[in-house]
This record gives sequence, structure tokens and C-alpha cells, in this order.
Amino acid sequence: MNLRKVKAVARKEGYHLLRDFRSLYLAFIIPLLLILLFGYALSLDVEHIPTAVVDHDRTPESRDFIRRLGASVYFSVAAHPPSTAALTQLLERNRAVMGIVIPPGWSADLKADRKSALQVVIDGSDPNTAGNTRAFITAFIAQANERSLRAALNRQGREPIRPPVEGRIRVWFNEDLESRNFIVPGIIAVIIMIVGALLTSMVVAREYENGTMETLRALPLRAGEFFLGKAIPYFFITLIDVLVAIAMGQALFGVVMKASFWLMILASGIYILVALSTGLLISVKTRSQLVANQLAVLVTYLPSLLLSDFVFPQQNMPAALKAVSWVVPATYYIDILNGLYLRGLPLVQLWPSFLVLAAMALLLVGLNIRALKKEGL
Repeated sequence: MNLRKVKAVARKEGYHLLRDFRSLYLAFIIPLLLILLFGYALSLDVEHIPTAVVDHDRTPESRDFIRRLGASVYFSVAAHPPSTAALTQLLERNRAVMGIVIPPGWSADLKADRKSALQVVIDGSDPNTAGNTRAFITAFIAQANERSLRAALNRQGREPIRPPVEGRIRVWFNEDLESRNFIVPGIIAVIIMIVGALLTSMVVAREYENGTMETLRALPLRAGEFFLGKAIPYFFITLIDVLVAIAMGQALFGVVMKASFWLMILASGIYILVALSTGLLISVKTRSQLVANQLAVLVTYLPSLLLSDFVFPQQNMPAALKAVSWVVPATYYIDILNGLYLRGLPLVQLWPSFLVLAAMALLLVGLNIRALKKEGL
């Protein structure tokens, strides 16, 4: 391995990057936009559900029920339609997700300790939102029933009934249940695949299309030297993007890493090598920048976003897709990020994911060198 030759190839690729505005745009601007879009726009938290309430009772008790509903962080009373027909129109026009109808005599039944029914209608177009809405309104009504039961017992001069089971719930690792604490670290895996795989997927293909590959074959250059020289500039660019993502996550979204920063850099370095090796391998095999770019999106970016347990839980996937997710490098990198950001785990507990990523990196580097040797290097 001649380091001078590696340095010469890396310098040539660096000069090309400086002259190619589109590559620099892809390397720096798009990752920043992804951090902002995913951080601010993508949220798995269901809050402020648009709610419409038809109050046929019009009593202090019904108004207190509506006031408590609107004061909850989960619901936002957006409309007070005069009838159920008007409520139906709001649900059909997607102006409300949930509708509640309070019947006449509702408060009178409460005061008489009789069963008093509420009609709750939920828009099930989005199953996730509908499921969360049903859980939230069920818990809200249970709290209202508890208050009514206590009031009834007080009127009778009896002691409140103590429930036999008391659940003392404590949330670990993500105490505020904020989805940003999970999304911001996960987007780093997507950024590395975009910058690493997409950019390097055009490196060797560009040499073929420009007709300079024959010149490179005539040089006293080995396959390993060519691979390292091509990968080094993109490695540092991608590492800079990782550092920027870490800083923006902490400054803009308050997402702070709980474990070692240098352990994060080690994991990112291995994952970057996987991304670069994947892109270069695609570039060698396709020899076309257009085909390489499209194939890189299909093979690297989409699996990292959809199959890596980042947005969609793997336990809900079919068995075939779950098996595919095991060979997606982002699966193991995101597992490391969750351990570092949310759980504060040391290397002793994260070494299986590190080992799998390292094995993938070595395998892909070997495949690249073998493919380049077949091309005459």
C-alpha cells in the first residue's frame, strides 16, 4: 500500500468535489434540510386532537366536562356544532377527528346516580391517530367517572373506595416521551446513507463516462489504493455532517447524548465506511451515473428509512421484511444510537451491533477491491 498514491487519488477527488457545486449541495445542504424537516415536521406524538362537542344538556356540569376536555394536552375543542348532523359534516370534511355528543338530561342522571351515556365518534381514517384518540378519551372518561364516584360517596357520607391495585408508573430512557429524542438520532443514519452512498455511487461511474478509467488502469495503482483515495474525501465530508447533526440536535431540539461522544464517533466511522463501500460497489458494477444514483436510493436510502426500526417498528413487519431488515446496516447503527443517546450504554452492552457493522464494512471493502481488480486495477 503506497500512501503517496492514495494521497494523490484523494487530492484528485477533492479537487473534483470543490468544482462540482451539485455534489457539495448534496453533501451539506440536503442533510441540514433533513435535520430541520424531520426534527420539526415529523412527530409521532399525538396531541391537540381536533374535537367537536355537541352539548344538548347545556348545564354547568356539561360545560365543566367540555372545559376539562379542552384543557387536556391531548384534545383541542375546535367546534361546538348545534346538532349531530353538523357534527357529521365536520367529521366528513376532516375538520375534526373526534366528536362527542352530550345528551339532554346528562347532568341530571349524574346527580341521581344513574347511568349517563356519552356518544363518542372517532374518525378511523388514520388507524394510528384513531387508536391513540380512543385510548386518550377512554382514560379521560375514566377520570371523570372517578370524580363522579367520589362526589357520590361524599354526598352519602362514605369513605372513598381505594382501588386494590395501584400502578406506580415510571418511564425510563425517554422520560418526557418526546419522539424527537428518538427521531433526531435516527436521522443521522439516513444522512450518512445519503451523503455516503449517493455521492460515492457516481464516483467510478463518472470515470467510465468521462473516459478516464482507461488512464487509471494504465497507472501503477492498486485496487486498494484506488478505493482508499476515492473514499477518503467523502469519509471526512460525511463525518462533518455527523458532527453538524449532533450539534443541531442539541442546540435546536435539546437532544443530548447520554453516553460517550467518542463511542459515537467510532460507530459513525464504521457506518460511514459501510455507506461509502456500498456506494462505490454500486458505482463499479453499474458504470452509469444515472443508474448508480437510482440504484443507490433503492438499495441504501429507502431500506435505511423504512426497514431499520427508525420510523416503522420491525416487530410489526411481516417475517420476510423482518429478515431483510437484519441485513440493513442502519438497523444496527440505529440500535447503537439509541443506546448512546437514550440509554447511556457502554461498549460492553453495544458490542454485538458494533461487531456486525464492522463485519459488514470488511465484507464490502473486500468486495470493492475484488471488483476493482476485475476492472484491471
